[in-house]
Amino acid sequence: MQIKSVVISLSVFAITFSPAFAQQQTKYPFRDTSLSAEKRIDNIISLMTTEEKIDFLSTDTSVKRLGIPSFGSSEGIHGVVQREVASGPYAHPAIPTTQFPQPPGMGETWDPAIVREAAGVEGHEARFISQTAKYHHPILMLWGPQADLARDPRWGRSEEVYGEDPFFNGTMVTAFVHGLQGNDPHYWQAASLMKHFLANSNEKDRTKTSSDFDQRLFWEYYSVPFRMGFLDGGAKAVMASYNAWNGTHMAVNPVLKNIVVKQWGADILSSDGGAVKALVKDSKSYPDQQAAVVACLKAGINQFLDTYKDETRAALKDGSITVADLDELVRPKLRITLKLGLLDPPSMVPYSSVKDSPEPWTTEADTSVSKKIALESVVLLKNDKATLPLNKETLKSIAVIGPLADSVHWDWYGGTPPYTVTPLEGIQKIVGPQTEVIYAADETHDAAVNAARKAEVAVVFVGNDPTCGPDMAHDWTGNGTLPCTVPSNGREGRDRDSIELGQQEQLVKQVYEVNPHTIVVLVSSFPFAINWTQANVPAILHMAHSSQDEGTAIAKVLFGDYNPGGHLVTTWPKSVDQLPPMMDYNIRDGRTYMYFKGEPLYPFGYGLSYTTFKFSNLKPSTSRLAKDGHVTVAVDVTNTGTRAGDEVVQLYVQHLKSKVSRPREELEGFQRVSLQPNETKTVEIPLDAQQLAYWNEKESKFVVESEPVKLMVGDSSVDIKLDATIQVP
Repeated sequence: MQIKSVVISLSVFAITFSPAFAQQQTKYPFRDTSLSAEKRIDNIISLMTTEEKIDFLSTDTSVKRLGIPSFGSSEGIHGVVQREVASGPYAHPAIPTTQFPQPPGMGETWDPAIVREAAGVEGHEARFISQTAKYHHPILMLWGPQADLARDPRWGRSEEVYGEDPFFNGTMVTAFVHGLQGNDPHYWQAASLMKHFLANSNEKDRTKTSSDFDQRLFWEYYSVPFRMGFLDGGAKAVMASYNAWNGTHMAVNPVLKNIVVKQWGADILSSDGGAVKALVKDSKSYPDQQAAVVACLKAGINQFLDTYKDETRAALKDGSITVADLDELVRPKLRITLKLGLLDPPSMVPYSSVKDSPEPWTTEADTSVSKKIALESVVLLKNDKATLPLNKETLKSIAVIGPLADSVHWDWYGGTPPYTVTPLEGIQKIVGPQTEVIYAADETHDAAVNAARKAEVAVVFVGNDPTCGPDMAHDWTGNGTLPCTVPSNGREGRDRDSIELGQQEQLVKQVYEVNPHTIVVLVSSFPFAINWTQANVPAILHMAHSSQDEGTAIAKVLFGDYNPGGHLVTTWPKSVDQLPPMMDYNIRDGRTYMYFKGEPLYPFGYGLSYTTFKFSNLKPSTSRLAKDGHVTVAVDVTNTGTRAGDEVVQLYVQHLKSKVSRPREELEGFQRVSLQPNETKTVEIPLDAQQLAYWNEKESKFVVESEPVKLMVGDSSVDIKLDATIQVP
């Protein structure tokens, strides 16, 4: 559940950034930057009262008496979220911030560098909002990225994650974390809190259900993006999910301390909104709130989005927990305070200067990143007879049709953009006055068909509503949200009942019947089984929701100002009949491209271009890979067409003689490359031997086998162009 960012400790944050106040506080040893971080924290803890320690376990990490500011919090999976707070002591207007495509769209770029840039924009904007005189609203811990996996296309929250592959998601998660944190070697620009550990990809009964699977799937699939975010990205915070894993709810699961803290170095373990109460009310795991709070504290939870203060006081009184327990929970959170530079002189912290400058979301620096990631996220699904791109010089009329043609839909985790460009607006701007643009939202009074008849080309915009309507905040029930009116829509609290477009595909059929020059643009958070559209309509594009530059990107792709290079990040089924039951978390039963049974509508990694590419000269740097070594896989990629374009080179591996069951193939590297016509580039993809390991349950460790391994390079999981075999001795 989304919890609105808490507006707290504004005055202490502002005061602490004033030189005069900082000078007054130099009497405290924790202000001495020559001391080690742990010694400074020792001093802070010794000065804090028990009540201050209890308060510190909320999202308000201020200690006003000591002049310690809160780092605060904000949602931030694809843009900083600072919506209007209409009433109460912390009422404030909405703060506009740059809004990028939903995470599946960010993933569809297959470009970690642009994802890192987008996260860098978020971190910078969070600093600006936190420190500039106009706002002074502390939000330096951003709740993102979402490191879960899109195990099933019916999951209502798959709009929040990058894709279905663990290595792919982990690579994007790592890039996003790096972007938030910034490039300084000593201080963070902003802190990342990854969500939601672990394996919550069903909305129905999510506070009651258990995601059941073995240790191998834990280590090889579900935990991989989190592990990469911690160990490769340097993240230090995570939110526990609502569900149980193998019968034990995540907020109290020993895995939090045993692995997430001890092995991966997490400092903050957060409960989710209402998750502690759900342990009592929904799963009935504990008799009352105090027992649940104590269990969470003992499991390592040190940030509560729930009622916990009175219960903690009572637990201290009856001896269920001790002040020493509180000290252990407070200490790691203070490390985040130090890492953000909140206790150091501003002259030492490069990010302290991010204030009182032009609002960053209005600058070219931020808007250029928004435009670039929007363009890179567009996926060309079909283009028979070079239907696209359209020629704006000769086109006299175009019909722009559909319920998503003149809107940019926000989602539950999106903020307030400084501007939006709808597809209709983008098309009107790019074609100019010489081309008639005929708009019809739907088939009311035959509007869509009449528009299509009048135009040379019809472009139909269809897809889902990310919130299933305008009133999601009031649609919560005791078990998720109210049903969506359209069965194929989904959202937090509600899984999809269908993956068909339904009436919207009927609209496509009606338009196509009167105008065979029809193009479909699917703007969606999820895969759709658009079987009829794929079989009949000559050109199809896909883009995720919520980019402020949605219309600009679509228009540039439609008219050839940009050659689409996005690729899909999930397997798109033809039917739900191809999917295992929703609660089957054993992906070996037919989930993801690694185990999918049957032929998908579109495979993982799929995407077309207005040009063509050729792969040649696949050359591993070695034919024998040591178990602790690495190999570089080089391949030449040539643009054999007439337009500049981007190809996504994907490296898959196949284990030829493994002693344990393995996926049919696994993604282990990728690179997006831009090429001019007739240009050739050598793409080099690194592969560590450890990426080939499997989790040995008997020995409780990763093991690299002695075996031949096939290296396969292509531009989707089913379109393998070249392969070579190396030996792991």
